Amino acid sequence: MEPIRTCVLGTGLAGLTFHVPFILALPELFSLNAVLERSPKTEGGKLQERFGVATTIYATLDDALNDKDIELIVIATPNETHYEFAKKSLHAGKHVLVDKPVTATVDQAKELAELAKSKSLILYAFQNRRWDSDFLALRKLISLAPSSPQYLGNVWEFESRFDRFRAVLKGTWKDEPLPAAGQIYDLGTHLIDQALVLFGRPESLTAFKQNARGIGHPDVDDSFTIFLYYPANPNRPHPLTAILRAAILSVHSRPVRYVVRGTKGTFHKYGVDVQEDQLRVITDPTSIHESGFGREPRDIHGTIENLQEGGQIVNNRWPSNENGSYIKLYENLAASIREGAELAVKWEEATSVIQLVELAHRSAKEGKTLPVNPL
Repeated sequence: MEPIRTCVLGTGLAGLTFHVPFILALPELFSLNAVLERSPKTEGGKLQERFGVATTIYATLDDALNDKDIELIVIATPNETHYEFAKKSLHAGKHVLVDKPVTATVDQAKELAELAKSKSLILYAFQNRRWDSDFLALRKLISLAPSSPQYLGNVWEFESRFDRFRAVLKGTWKDEPLPAAGQIYDLGTHLIDQALVLFGRPESLTAFKQNARGIGHPDVDDSFTIFLYYPANPNRPHPLTAILRAAILSVHSRPVRYVVRGTKGTFHKYGVDVQEDQLRVITDPTSIHESGFGREPRDIHGTIENLQEGGQIVNNRWPSNENGSYIKLYENLAASIREGAELAVKWEEATSVIQLVELAHRSAKEGKTLPVNPL
């Protein structure tokens, strides 16, 4: 397979942490032909400073799109640019990988889908947290057969959280009231995507959002709670509520990540996937292939309390045995471009995420529960 000639738009946190390391770690699948960095402070730019790699640096999107050698554009720029940059890249005949949130609106996401289809191009959403170690473990737990001693029974409540403590503004574009701004578009897209993977599309949604710190623009939410409602059906005899939360002023040593309640047991998980922390500091991308990358420490593995016959409660550990592996998204992306493989993250799934994000903002504004209609 000839490596896919790639340009990464943006050399900030997203570009240098979540995209460049995987491209460099997969030289048989990708070649990093260029990056977009508007004002590099050194001749080699941030890429060479951190990874010791030299490549072409473009100052404008048009310069990058005019490069006939580039096949794939990776969009790792501020949220409000995602739609515009993806549209221009598709028009230029490039395959596109878009960091989350893919767009600010459902209409924009649908338009991009039609454009990519008309040009027979791959349009891929970077919903990387499907490959979190604890999420992989959770999917296995929920799929257990009733004969398993760790079987949770019928899941009737699911809580998923991304909490942090940050009392000050970051002083970046994320603090500005721009399209696709705020925590629902940021962390909420991860939580919503995981809920959709586990349970499918809900029947209705209720959301609350706030600027809990009371600083910065009041319309930029820094904390939220979203309720997704699933009615009972033949495959799920109990109604299910999924509670998705992010709090900006949460003081903790081990943040709550998941609480899953079933009729036969409850699963608790503390701590977050380690890949982001590892990716922030690596300078040698080949370390992604080492056995310790993406491996959760045992002290944050999940636990289950199972109800046994006679009313006894038994505690079991449910380890995150499978390493987190965001790199699998990039491997699938390469296979989809070169071999026509099925996309692991389908664009219509990313569009559903944006639909629920938009509904969450509307629900919070109007103070009411809203139906989740077909796209």
